Amino acid sequence: MPLLPSGLYADEREPAQRDAALVVLVHGSMDRGPSFSRVVTRLADLHVLTYDRRGYHRSRRALPLATSLDEHVDDLFSVLAGRHAVAAGHSYGGTVALAAASRRPEQIRGVVAYEPPAPWLPWWPRRSPGGSAATARGPEEAAETFMRRMIGDARWERLPERTRSRRRDEGPALVAEMSSIRADGAPFDPTRISAPTLIARGAESLSHHREGARILADMISGAELVEVEGAGHGVHLTHPDAFAACVRQVVERARPWPT
Repeated sequence: MPLLPSGLYADEREPAQRDAALVVLVHGSMDRGPSFSRVVTRLADLHVLTYDRRGYHRSRRALPLATSLDEHVDDLFSVLAGRHAVAAGHSYGGTVALAAASRRPEQIRGVVAYEPPAPWLPWWPRRSPGGSAATARGPEEAAETFMRRMIGDARWERLPERTRSRRRDEGPALVAEMSSIRADGAPFDPTRISAPTLIARGAESLSHHREGARILADMISGAELVEVEGAGHGVHLTHPDAFAACVRQVVERARPWPT
């Protein structure tokens, strides 16, 4: 059901234990909240919140379109509705989680960020999927280019036309968020992040994702860098046990939980 008048959609799973820690899972570019379903089942004893970010899936028609990272952070806090939480994000969702922890360190009790993109680094490849999307001739082309780079041409061509059309409709959200982090310097202040932070990367991921994760971990005081063996960029889909283990590790470090 729609959670907010803004049109954002969310799913909330509450365990029997009333004082369980709240974890919000934040998806990446051209993704959606339900992609965390395998992770959610492995966190059944925790209070888990997933949502479709503005411009994607069930929140595709939410207006106005977010044009900055700050607006995605605004949405995250609106979904939390004042509650304390551990924020765990994949890819761009990891950037949202880190920015939220930087803005409100008293509310974000811990952070897991898996391979958050860092195109603000001078050596970040301009021909990455996000870079290619940012320079496409239009939002629909940007969305298709990004998807082809991420899943391959053959798999894209096998998708039903209705699915491909819906993905192209998400192009404006993709272009806006890719542009929002392609600036000089980090789009958030890492020195303000005081919560327990775990930056994760896959052993099989591309070199720029791996190096970007290492640099981010070095920038955040006390952050831990974790490598997931056998994983590439889509860890929440291929290695949900490992992603859930990262979440649990940060939840334990964030205790005692505020009452």
